[in-house]
This record gives sequence, C-alpha cells and structure tokens, in this order.
Amino acid sequence: MDEGVDPTHMCQTLVHKVAQSKQLMAVTDPDILVLFEDWLDELEGEVIGYAKKHGATEIGTLAANLGLSANGAAFLITKLKKENKI
Repeated sequence: MDEGVDPTHMCQTLVHKVAQSKQLMAVTDPDILVLFEDWLDELEGEVIGYAKKHGATEIGTLAANLGLSANGAAFLITKLKKENKI
C-alpha cells in the first residue's frame, strides 16, 4: 500500500461484499462492525489531534503524516468538517 490506508475504499468494499453475499451476512460476527467503527473513531481522533496541533488540514500533508491515502485523508477531513469537529 504505497498510498497508505484508504478508509473510503475499505468502507465501499465492505458494504459491497455484505450486500453481495447472504452467506457472508449469516456468518459475520457483529463484533467485526464494532471493531471497524472503533478503528474509524481512532483515525478520526488522529486527524483531529493533528489539526489541533498543526492548525492545518491540507490533504497531502495530513495523508503523509498519518500514513493515509489522499482519498482517505480527504474523506476524513470532509466528514469531520461536516460534523464540525475540525
């Protein structure tokens, strides 16, 4: 993963796989969703902390410093701005 983690792509992939497979839905442990949500909350916390410390939310800089892809950083920044968290 040269670009880092892309939460947008991961979310899309997860939703697609669940929608495509009733068998997967039948055996999926609900704790997996909780773990994913916890992971996303942790990423959001890192973005908020970075923005508070550095006062900037430039996508490229954020992505490079937090090990995210540009798309992942853009997704998180947009989401957090909509929620008035940054």
